[in-house]
Amino acid sequence: MNSDTISAIATANGIGSIAIIRISGDRALEIALALTNSKEFSPRHATLTNIYNPQNELIDEAIVIYFKAPYSFTAEPVVEIQCHGGFIVAQTILKATLHHGARLANAGEFSKRAFFNGRIDLSEAEAIAQLIEAKSEDAAKILAKQMKGSLKDYIENVRDEIIHILAYSEVSIDYAEEDLPEDLVAQIRVKLDELKRSLEKTLQASKAREGLMQGFKVAIVGKPNVGKSSLLNSLLNYNRAIVSDIAGTTRDTIEEQVKIGTHLIKIVDTAGIREANDEIERIGIERSLEAIEQCDIVVALFDNSREKDSEDEKILSLIDSYAQDKSVIYIKNKIDLETKFWHVEMKFDLELNSKDSVTSLIEVLENIMDRTNSSDEMMLISQRQISAVQNTLNNIEEAFNPLGDQELEIFSFHLNEAVKEMASITRPFENDEMLDKMFGSFCLGK
Repeated sequence: MNSDTISAIATANGIGSIAIIRISGDRALEIALALTNSKEFSPRHATLTNIYNPQNELIDEAIVIYFKAPYSFTAEPVVEIQCHGGFIVAQTILKATLHHGARLANAGEFSKRAFFNGRIDLSEAEAIAQLIEAKSEDAAKILAKQMKGSLKDYIENVRDEIIHILAYSEVSIDYAEEDLPEDLVAQIRVKLDELKRSLEKTLQASKAREGLMQGFKVAIVGKPNVGKSSLLNSLLNYNRAIVSDIAGTTRDTIEEQVKIGTHLIKIVDTAGIREANDEIERIGIERSLEAIEQCDIVVALFDNSREKDSEDEKILSLIDSYAQDKSVIYIKNKIDLETKFWHVEMKFDLELNSKDSVTSLIEVLENIMDRTNSSDEMMLISQRQISAVQNTLNNIEEAFNPLGDQELEIFSFHLNEAVKEMASITRPFENDEMLDKMFGSFCLGK
């Protein structure tokens, strides 16, 4: 694809035991030999050697591994240099590679070359990118399978099914003056129905498990002074939020990450929801409402020591409007105090004192997140993939009417569009702008 040779640091910035500089392209071996004053490297063998700058001054002692084309990630000649980690050493070696003829790689350019050279398809590339940022062990397992081609196989099977149905139509167009046998139309309709149901299940399962891939968001909501900040501090096991008896102490949403079970989740402590007393509090409450809308799980907190009032009713009404789309955990807090909160129709999932122990809440959160991955349906891992499947479904639905009217040219058009949409998940026919945008979101060195 390219004649130039690229180079980048493939490990995260900062101090660590090792750093990796990756070089890919026709001159990769030549540059490695120049850096090390060596005559040759055996492919796929780790060689301990000195690395020198352009002035022939020693930079570091490092391990060099040469991958001969096409037996590398990019299918080009690749050299990886494993040096001591830190802010200076890796950067100095990188500058030396640029001096000897490499250019700095763009974000995602190694993966992009692997794609264009046929080593991976788009579904595998996206799995690689998301595996790096996986927010749970379950997500990592799903992504590892997709790196090995599980989604690619699924897409190819769906694509083959559509093409098989399309073949009936294309052949029949040659006999347009004759009516299609009724049993043939029925067979095509049955196959389309089966395909439609399968894709709908995949789409539904993927949307339901979005939190598994992106990281679950948990919003703690309630009126002022019900113990939201105390609950956040207990979950984090340190005093992150200010706790006070003054209503409206939390004026803005506070976001923190914590690991629960095998999941890395984002917890949002929201400002108390009530009629705002000033502009700053009003903005904080608006952000609380946004947090509820964007979260996967709502933890609704009510104060056991105070009588139910209009603010509690407002919270309940607000949560009810989202209950269909989100998991909601209703908690009666401050149970160490005298019970004054009564609600005949309301059933609490948990009763606790957030200042003492939140173990029961942690268990409930873990169970909800674990249940999310109970489906065996294939999972789409990006909005791009979800949109492609949705567009495929739209075209299949549009194909039913012309099939019934035996307008086969229109029927075939919609099925051809469906094939293109499914193909775009793994290897689109063309769209350089889309590819540049997708690979540009990868981290540098990947």
